Amino acid sequence: MNLLLRLLFTLIAGRFRPACSAAGPCVTPFRVWPTDLDVLGHMNNGVYLSILDVARVDLLVRAGLLTKLRGAGIYPVVAAETIRFRRSLQAFQRFDVRTRIIGRDDKAILIEQVFLRSPVAGGEEEIMAEAVIRGRFLRKGGGTVAPEEIMQLAGHVDLPELEPWIAAWNLSQAGSTATAA
Repeated sequence: MNLLLRLLFTLIAGRFRPACSAAGPCVTPFRVWPTDLDVLGHMNNGVYLSILDVARVDLLVRAGLLTKLRGAGIYPVVAAETIRFRRSLQAFQRFDVRTRIIGRDDKAILIEQVFLRSPVAGGEEEIMAEAVIRGRFLRKGGGTVAPEEIMQLAGHVDLPELEPWIAAWNLSQAGSTATAA
């Protein structure tokens, strides 16, 4: 229920926040609530992934893509994701999630999302966790949507060259799903 309320709040608040490019960056503010905590008193690792979903919705809203996607009968899904945790987030801490599209291939769009804690007493932002998401788009009537079609809906978007480790990860995720017997 907590994440549903966050999603509803983000859908409403996103309309009043500054617009952003479809490629981002889009910075979405959050706070750690007691319902986000695990038995050790820091934010549960599963909650991180759910918050990433909400931050991606914020990007779609603020870039004006959500209504275009809905109108075309298209919706996003996560095909793969990886996350690295650097520091724990504690109860009631404020943090931001910075979302940006970092690349694409013939089937998916790659998104980088970073959890940032605001600087304390003039310091620098602190990276709390970093994630890379391989996202696909599907049609409600069935079938997949090529990233080129999504990029056309988004308008002209320049994407950076992928870091080598992300390119290798993406290639491994796009490969065969067959398992050894």
